[in-house]
Amino acid sequence: MIRQRCDLLQRGTAPESNAMPSSARGWRLSRRHFLATLTATATAVNTASHAQPPHPASRRTPPHVRVVDARVTFSPQQLVTPLRLSTGVITDVTQATAEVLVEVAGAGRATGRGTVYLSDLWAWPSNQLSHAQRDSALQQLCTNIADQLPAQFGGEHTHPCELGMQLHDWVCHIGHPVQPPRLARMLCGSPFDAAIHDGTGLALKCSAFDLYRQPVKLPSVDRLFGRDGACRAIDEVITKPRFTLPAWYVVNRGDDLDVTLAAAIQKSGITHFKLKLSGDNDQDVRRTVDVYRGAKSLGVQQPRLCLDSNGGNPDANSVREFLRRLESTDPLAYQAVFYVEHPTDRDIRRHAFDWNEVAARKPVVLDEGLTSVDVLSVAQRQGWSGFALKTCKGHSFMLVVAAWAARAGMLITLQDLTNPGIALVHAALMAAHLPTLNGVELNSPQFTPAANLALAHRFPQLFEPSGGVHRLRPHLPAGLGSSWETE
Repeated sequence: MIRQRCDLLQRGTAPESNAMPSSARGWRLSRRHFLATLTATATAVNTASHAQPPHPASRRTPPHVRVVDARVTFSPQQLVTPLRLSTGVITDVTQATAEVLVEVAGAGRATGRGTVYLSDLWAWPSNQLSHAQRDSALQQLCTNIADQLPAQFGGEHTHPCELGMQLHDWVCHIGHPVQPPRLARMLCGSPFDAAIHDGTGLALKCSAFDLYRQPVKLPSVDRLFGRDGACRAIDEVITKPRFTLPAWYVVNRGDDLDVTLAAAIQKSGITHFKLKLSGDNDQDVRRTVDVYRGAKSLGVQQPRLCLDSNGGNPDANSVREFLRRLESTDPLAYQAVFYVEHPTDRDIRRHAFDWNEVAARKPVVLDEGLTSVDVLSVAQRQGWSGFALKTCKGHSFMLVVAAWAARAGMLITLQDLTNPGIALVHAALMAAHLPTLNGVELNSPQFTPAANLALAHRFPQLFEPSGGVHRLRPHLPAGLGSSWETE
């Protein structure tokens, strides 16, 4: 029961590790069980009745859209606290904001917006090119996408998800002198995909998550879902929204725990902590225990931990050994671990491991390696528990992944690439409508609060968590929420 299991885990009432299924597939569910639970849980969300009903047009006919115009702008952002990954330290980043004018058949035109940080250190780690060179290349790719988007997708009207998946494929193959890797290309395409869905929802006066109520062919991805098709599968995984989401705090490598934990707990009531680890088991066991005990000493009754080495571990055996040693050193700290986020190399074909034994202990989710729908079945065969969704990989792609995971009985989480402003709203809305294990990670208030100023004073309960949760207001926006910035 994924949503119920997620809720139990978030409240700290999940079965302890020794009560988990011993099978390597212990964190997977049958499709029938998953969908039955999802339906029952969605019905039980009592606050969902406050949501705005979808525009009638979204009920009558499937939406079809084409691109009329597009533009992108860039702005520098400085992190108030450096973000430390296994690939290096992020101190500054470029924000790319896309605006796309779309024409929706029968509903007129509207301009949607999407934004993303061009985090090259995450999407494009390289020893050959400097940060400045990679940043320049990503800005150029975004500019090329904006320039070519109307000609590429301005002809026939099509469903926004099909357009988004065609955009995904096009961006991953578009010519570029430096040839960024696939993940970096997806990063550049994502604000345009978001803007297309935002504009479609604005034109129809409905949420972008209400665009799947009527079945329509999505040729790019229908093959993944048999006779039902992708649109129906996506509609099945989208639930009535939840309006409170657990807030996560990122604990950097090297952070002074006496300072960082105390501030997060006292200011925001944080109980969920994402640990940036190194891949060195000795250091990581000590760090995990220290964070757990530090949170307990500061009054957190049931700390919850996500472990993320950003590919720092050499193989699955090292992760299994880490978990064994953590349990031996501090069983309660081990029990506090929610899940493990992509601990090894991002190319899971070249660096293929059997994750079944790890997944039997704790869920392990694929993140950086999730760059194609063709990877989904590979991850399932290798024993991954599920997938880490990120809006910076593309709205359409993430919905397809979520639907596929639901059909396969696999878990999903929603992680953050430090989403600023309307990108934070987008991520929160996605988590509100999908059965994510962790709720949502929203860390731009921690690292780039200045980028949130236009929205934070209007929606403080979303941008500044209290009592350990982010709160969405009950009347959700049309599209993906860019209209909130101008209300």
